[in-house]
Amino acid sequence: MGLFSKEIGIDLGTVNVLVCEGNEIVLHEPSVVAISVAEQKIVAVGQEAKDMYGRTPDSIEVMRPLRDGVIADYEVTERLLHYVITKVCGPFRLFRPQVVITVPYGVTSVESRAVHEATLQAGAGEAFLLPEPLAAAFGADLPVATPTGNFIVDLGGGATQAAVVSMSGIVSAHTSRNGGMKLDEAIIAYVRKKYGLVIGDPTAEEVKIRIGAAMPMDEEMTMEVQGRDQVNGLPRTVTLSTGEVVEALQEPLSLITGVVKTVLEKTPPELSSDIIDRGMVLCGGVSLLRGIDKLMTKETGVPAFLAEKPLACVALGTGKAFKHLETLKRVLPRA
Repeated sequence: MGLFSKEIGIDLGTVNVLVCEGNEIVLHEPSVVAISVAEQKIVAVGQEAKDMYGRTPDSIEVMRPLRDGVIADYEVTERLLHYVITKVCGPFRLFRPQVVITVPYGVTSVESRAVHEATLQAGAGEAFLLPEPLAAAFGADLPVATPTGNFIVDLGGGATQAAVVSMSGIVSAHTSRNGGMKLDEAIIAYVRKKYGLVIGDPTAEEVKIRIGAAMPMDEEMTMEVQGRDQVNGLPRTVTLSTGEVVEALQEPLSLITGVVKTVLEKTPPELSSDIIDRGMVLCGGVSLLRGIDKLMTKETGVPAFLAEKPLACVALGTGKAFKHLETLKRVLPRA
């Protein structure tokens, strides 16, 4: 089967879906779908759908079919996967592709089965589920197959996952359904409370990317933010600074560092010494937040480093997993 069929790896994230073929990313789209409410037909997928977010009439619903890293709407997720597989493999294919697809660490058997079945229904010939921290460790080129402790922290949009990986398996790990989207929500709540201004998710995300930071910065940046006045309902503009964003993000960031501390507390002592020597590797969208590596180092005492390709790390790991499938079958979750 694998001789003729394509082998593709899919990082099915709450915010983005990435597809890896060989050692390269062949598709990177937001995990957003626009649906016609009356006909229940897909109007747009990916970036095109994301551009419609908060700008559509009642007849079109723009949604994320994944929530906190797991499937929230099975049917729409299946359609999203079908779109992704067709775009990468083409509409006419003699052999169905073999797919390695990610699931968050610690998902229930029901959630795993939903991902497995949706992938097969979407056009895959075979589907293997790979826990995201393990995929991230492969993608970051850590010596996963050796008996050494490799600490990987995947800071995603829907969930934060930290894991110690050794001998191609996860030794200790913890997942919190708290990620980049919670940071956006914290910015929205802060602006509403301090300025009485209502802003949307896309604006909050832009604030986080352009001037956001995990710790106070030497260089203070500012950004004009437009929204709706909570009192009179009219449009209004305020100027936000990096310091204010740092203040807004304190609570969700403390939950994220808590995940890392939980894993360190559960790690066997022999592997703990490896982690102190080698540090932790950060990947995922939130790892791009300014100063988050310094915050992790300060809170845990373990040096934190950014992976070489933080956004693509998990997806690249799914592509590399095909070389280790026989070994991985022993540790992969059964769907």
